[in-house]
Amino acid sequence: MAIFDDESIRKTQVHEIGQDLSLLSVGELGDRIEALRAEIARLEADIAGKSSTRSAAEALFRRT
Repeated sequence: MAIFDDESIRKTQVHEIGQDLSLLSVGELGDRIEALRAEIARLEADIAGKSSTRSAAEALFRRT
């Protein structure tokens, strides 16, 4: 067995877009909603960080 096994590195996917939800309980659906909201917050924070970096770069190049 290799030291770095690709199978152990893979993250378990909490939710797949378009997945059949009929077999999930209300609790499981709530857990998925919570996980998706956390992921949305993480994505929005990354966008904000990248936007501020871009704005700073644009401001720097406008001065010259």
